[in-house]
Amino acid sequence: MVLGRSLCVSMVVAASPALAADDFIDGVYMQSEELCGQARKETLQALVDAGNIVLSVHGLQGVEYSCEFVQVSKATGSPSWAVTAICQEPGYVFPDVLSVTRISPTQLDLVSGRPIDDESEASGNSGSYYLCEGVALP
Repeated sequence: MVLGRSLCVSMVVAASPALAADDFIDGVYMQSEELCGQARKETLQALVDAGNIVLSVHGLQGVEYSCEFVQVSKATGSPSWAVTAICQEPGYVFPDVLSVTRISPTQLDLVSGRPIDDESEASGNSGSYYLCEGVALP
């Protein structure tokens, strides 16, 4: 009976690993400070609809693109996390592993472990994201 309860608790913890990284990112992030300014003046949804990507504790979200963070592990020697994500775009689902590093209180850098097929393609999930103070998820 005790083993069954332990297994059940372990399964619940494993099912919600993002909660284990207590000091993981907080707030809404976009790919430039200018976009954050626009989000405060307009709406965040309008910027997403225009093709921009939003980063939050839940993952990356765009108009026809998303990456849900399913596991987050904190590094011990740096302000970084290893993140496992399940990403989707129309007709395609794929895994990604990212590093998220806090560069400053308002800037995060993401590096994707997923190779890019063509050098002319966008950087995939990699890049810098800036905290949009005063902006909330829709």
